[in-house]
Amino acid sequence: PASAVAGGSDDRVELQSLGTGRRVRGALAVGTGAPLGTAERYAVHSAVALLTLTTERTRALQLAEQRLGAAVLRMLLSGQQDHARAVAGDLYGGLLDAPFRLVIAERAGEAADLGALTEAMESAAARAGEAVLVVPEGDRLVVLAADGGDAVAACVSFTPEEGAELVAGLSAPAGPIAAASAYKQAEQALSVARRRGRPLVEHEELVAGSLVPLLAEDAVRAFADGMLRALYEHDATGRGDLVASLRAWLSRHGQWDAAAADLGVHRHTLRYRMRRVEEILGRSLDDPDVRMELWLALKATASRPE
Repeated sequence: PASAVAGGSDDRVELQSLGTGRRVRGALAVGTGAPLGTAERYAVHSAVALLTLTTERTRALQLAEQRLGAAVLRMLLSGQQDHARAVAGDLYGGLLDAPFRLVIAERAGEAADLGALTEAMESAAARAGEAVLVVPEGDRLVVLAADGGDAVAACVSFTPEEGAELVAGLSAPAGPIAAASAYKQAEQALSVARRRGRPLVEHEELVAGSLVPLLAEDAVRAFADGMLRALYEHDATGRGDLVASLRAWLSRHGQWDAAAADLGVHRHTLRYRMRRVEEILGRSLDDPDVRMELWLALKATASRPE
């Protein structure tokens, strides 16, 4: 509504909407001890008109900044760092002089609002005196913010309203020369966040520690099950422990005596089993790519009973 009144006749607050069109950009609250007189109402209406004009000018300036930011981002991603710095000028120039992070966020539900995340990051940056480059891209949002700054912290801690899920990917720290790589990192992290149903994933999570946690993905499990199914079916008939033998042989890097000792069998028995693995799978264990794929498949199905 254009206006609303709360309270009684002796203690009231009148709210006047600010903004043009259907979107309200703010409200003017006027507290009085009695209904407004003619002169007072004229003063309020004048204030509403001036404040609306100010908010619309501010909005127009924000749109212009976004267009400039989009141009700077395109130049960075295309490897034109010097041109990007020249176009950024004082508005974004300082942001390109220190390590930054790239954030890519997208809606995960119909009620999701990227504007809330934008406001949270821009407000945090403004309070800290940081520059932040925000580029809306339809259902996605790309943000370039200072590494270790308040804007990035606001993104990490952002909690959308219930039912307004967002997913985001955060790149590792980068400089202008590595902007394209940072963008790709953020997209990879976003993809993982989307698949795992997590609100935010940092690219550093994907490269730190072990690769094994990534094997929990359904697509990887399906690939592993398909690759090893024939071996599991063979073992289920009681004609040999091919899966266990393959795991022992791979874990010992193909050392026959060590792997045979782990299994408690003769090395000739192990050699026979590995030939059977090759025959059943139709693949050569001399191929390092085959050995790698089999090892990852065994890791992905580690919880499956043999």
